[in-house]
Amino acid sequence: MANSTPVPFSTVYGPVSSWRYGRSLGIDPIGVVSTCSFNCVYCQLGEIEQITSDRKEYIPTSQILEELKAFAPWDVDVITLSGSGEPTLAANLGEILTEIKQLTHRPTLVLTNATLLNDAKVRSDLGLADRVSVKLDAVSAEGLRRVNRPDREVNFENLWAGIEQFCAEYQGELGIQTMILSAWDESVKAEYIRQMKAIKPTEIQLNTPTRPKPVKRQLDGRGNHTIADVRPYEVRQLKCVSEAVLQALAEEIQTQIGIPVRTVYSK
Repeated sequence: MANSTPVPFSTVYGPVSSWRYGRSLGIDPIGVVSTCSFNCVYCQLGEIEQITSDRKEYIPTSQILEELKAFAPWDVDVITLSGSGEPTLAANLGEILTEIKQLTHRPTLVLTNATLLNDAKVRSDLGLADRVSVKLDAVSAEGLRRVNRPDREVNFENLWAGIEQFCAEYQGELGIQTMILSAWDESVKAEYIRQMKAIKPTEIQLNTPTRPKPVKRQLDGRGNHTIADVRPYEVRQLKCVSEAVLQALAEEIQTQIGIPVRTVYSK
């Protein structure tokens, strides 16, 4: 199938509907080239174009604020930093969070893959957000390699240490989001429960790939689309875990650790 006409780039997109956080206005601090320290097998952006763990300023804060003004009065539940890759790669993350909070007076959220949480400056920047959602798809180095396909500088031990450190410091609302690609065996389940008991997040969010994966990078992957949607470009359909399996896993985890667990199927 032929590629669609390119979507004009804006640092602000949406609002989009989030099953986790309600009506969300997206802020993309990364830019038109998808850039991340992961290249997840399920990524709704398609294959990541630039895989890196290096921080730099991708989009000036002034540009984000100017484009954000056009969306006033910001009738949303939350303003979310996500978009074209890993938002903690943006060296001006703390400045962006501070400025959009002052401009909009809306709660802020950052979706992060946790790969930079062993950096004290990153933890400090993230601490400015009202909410943080940390991705944790794997309980081992092999799972990380297979599902998240990280940058060469990323290893599971440092990733987990960073998550533990951030969870100990962070004062806001902390969610752990986990993508479930297939039913877990008992050893994986036991290790995940042990990890959640150790860090005690506010909430656990279990997902499964309800979005198709574009074969090539598509800017509109930042927004809402589902397996049922017809896209004007080639996509790969991913196998979802059934609602029954995901809900049963959520109930078991919640019973064992006493922390609220929601799924993409939760009403």
